[in-house]
Amino acid sequence: MKHSIFLLLLLALTNIQAQEQLKLPQLEQAVEIITDQWGVPHIYAQTEHDLFFAQGFYAARDRTFQFEIWRRQATGTVAEILGERELDRDRGARLFRFRGDMEQEMAHYHPRGKQIITAFVAGVNAWIAQTQTKPDLLPLEFKLLGIKPGFWTPEIVISRHQGLLENVTDELKNALAIALLGADKLKALQWFHPKEPDLRLDPKIPAALFQQDVLKLYKAFREPLKFQPEDLTGAVRNPNHKDYSNLAALETREYLEAQADRSSNVGSNNWIVSGKLSQSGFPMLANDPHRAISTPSLRYMTHLVGPGWNVIGGGEPVIPGVSIGHNEYGAWGLTIFATDAEDLYVYETHPSNPNLYKVGTEWRSMRIIKDTIRVKGKAPVIVELKYTHHGPVVHEDRTLKTACAVRCAWLEVGGAPYLASLRMGQAKNWEEFRLACQYSHIPAENMIWADRAGNIGWQAVGISPIRRQHSGLVPVPGDGRYEWDGYLPILERPSVLNPDQGFWATANENVTPNDYQHWEAIGFKWSDPYRGDRCAEVLSTGRRHTLQDFMNLQTDYLSIPARNLVPLLRNLPCADTSAEWARQQLLHWDFQLEKNSVAATLYDAWERELRSQLEKILLPEKARTLVTIQTYRILEFLLLPDGKFGPNPVQNRNAFLTKALSAAVRNLETRLVGQSRSQWQYGQEKYKHVLIRHPLSSAAAPELRKKLDHGPLPRGGSAQTVGATSGTYNQTHGASFRLVVDTGNWDHCLATNTPGQSGNPDHPHYRNLFEMWANDQYFPLFYSRGKVESVQFGKLKLVP
Repeated sequence: MKHSIFLLLLLALTNIQAQEQLKLPQLEQAVEIITDQWGVPHIYAQTEHDLFFAQGFYAARDRTFQFEIWRRQATGTVAEILGERELDRDRGARLFRFRGDMEQEMAHYHPRGKQIITAFVAGVNAWIAQTQTKPDLLPLEFKLLGIKPGFWTPEIVISRHQGLLENVTDELKNALAIALLGADKLKALQWFHPKEPDLRLDPKIPAALFQQDVLKLYKAFREPLKFQPEDLTGAVRNPNHKDYSNLAALETREYLEAQADRSSNVGSNNWIVSGKLSQSGFPMLANDPHRAISTPSLRYMTHLVGPGWNVIGGGEPVIPGVSIGHNEYGAWGLTIFATDAEDLYVYETHPSNPNLYKVGTEWRSMRIIKDTIRVKGKAPVIVELKYTHHGPVVHEDRTLKTACAVRCAWLEVGGAPYLASLRMGQAKNWEEFRLACQYSHIPAENMIWADRAGNIGWQAVGISPIRRQHSGLVPVPGDGRYEWDGYLPILERPSVLNPDQGFWATANENVTPNDYQHWEAIGFKWSDPYRGDRCAEVLSTGRRHTLQDFMNLQTDYLSIPARNLVPLLRNLPCADTSAEWARQQLLHWDFQLEKNSVAATLYDAWERELRSQLEKILLPEKARTLVTIQTYRILEFLLLPDGKFGPNPVQNRNAFLTKALSAAVRNLETRLVGQSRSQWQYGQEKYKHVLIRHPLSSAAAPELRKKLDHGPLPRGGSAQTVGATSGTYNQTHGASFRLVVDTGNWDHCLATNTPGQSGNPDHPHYRNLFEMWANDQYFPLFYSRGKVESVQFGKLKLVP
């Protein structure tokens, strides 16, 4: 069975580790941590302080290197270990650091937010202290790089450097595209909805400014770290410079491809059904957030049991609490709800003093903070961090007498991603959950809820600027004419309780009800509708669903774009015999992008060729890196051909389809050289697969790389299937973490994570979940103490 629960084999394991005991004087009372066979820690504490202390301690123990990289990125101290090539990253990180009131900030996330965050940080530091006295506890990355982990502060926990944002990069691309194509052409190519935006460029902004790397500092601190062979010690370096260059270039290309179409690659699915649509008679919930597929996973699963807490699920390992999961009353999950929380402002600066910028008729002084960045092998570098009343200054041009700053809603109090889930973790019903949602500022999300009392609900969350004078899709002057009119209160964002159809599903498409009142705070850019359409299609059958049904849907590979496009070939025989063979394969295909399907390979190659050729028709070469045409628009152009295809649009469209199919077969003959057509399976190393590269992979020697990396293994799906596996040949994004819940019995909860709970390459839980995940298998996420103990792998007792 494709989605079998990976349980029986592991239950037979007898490799239960001996109980460990550690003495930690920071504790108030004893804590027990039972790790199950899959690496999930179940933490049992007698005080709230000890609960979050233990969470920080154990997460840092499992993910020490991930914690250290996060700390350095958050604090802008990467150049200290990697040298001056990371100066821009460090400067950007410091420029976009939260500089508000920390007391107010921590209290935002929970009434006892300061105590919880402080306890979590103390636990992290207790583990770091252990490694200082016993260096052998450190995973091998520290030895490879010759570094040691540093201590944490609450400021690191509330860092914004990994938030799902980046709207401002689209503003600059839009401005460049409008200059090349015009606003009307851009609107025709992009799928702006549910309303039409104003894309006029203010003539006050010099056109030459858009040709510069205005967002260099902004982009630098958000990009993943790239290690080079010289960063590693001794014989573990990659000795082949050409091999390293090729691997590094491949990683960069995959990253850029994913970034070019973030709407397809960064998303999620979630849905809820009421008891009348579940076999158990209780509400059910499913969630699979789509992020980068990395080692270690971006998600970390944990179970927190203490006074007022009994919550289990997944979240960022570096923050306290659980972002997606359940307590004894209800379950919750999230997907991105598209919200533009950034703007790029351009200022006129004073001819004789570039630190003065004009607002109306007034010259204002930039706020300047001097900082010192330590650089490996070099003298410390002193930098000036500048701010306007809108936010961090990212670019200055003294010739054009301009400066640019980014206004970020996420630099307001409460902008740390996912931390507001602390309040959700103690919600007992829909009303309490919804009240907790009003503190969830970043990222903007579709929060769903299902509880044992029989309620299901959806609440859109996130801090949403109200723009009355502009769309937020292009840069604007910072002279006072384009100010935000505050933020829409979160509880005035769209919501639904117990929908009539008995279910609610979101997949990053626009699900705002038509009768919603506050369209001024709703964005223009959403994901393609196909994942959401497929979820609704399956959930609306009227059948009573099971957890097996939910697993099947989370890993569903039916392509709705294929189901729309392939029938166009029905009456179009191809003169090219290879293309005719491919056409016949497609016409007898079930539209499932399964691993073993040859027709799936043919379709994917055809869709890629159709997209490539359409972009050549519709976009001049200079605009192709600026404009990504969403799949929805591609299908619209092909299904409803118009003048884009010339004077005989249907006939020319048909010729276009068959010509692209011929080219697709030729491309496959090149890509899959040496294979017969019967071997052209979709899921394979030369086509759709998953290879999870460790951050040090390309810099490391080949033998070490085998130990660090995971895969390759074959995969199915695409960016447009519910089982989302990104649009790249190597799956770089998708659902590393999945959860399905039946509120009728918490011990029936099922989950996946990849490649493992541990980030230590020498730990048995480093890669134990990878093959399960790649084969769409799940494991039980037990909740009751008895069930947890039945699958115990190890036990750690912490005593004061």
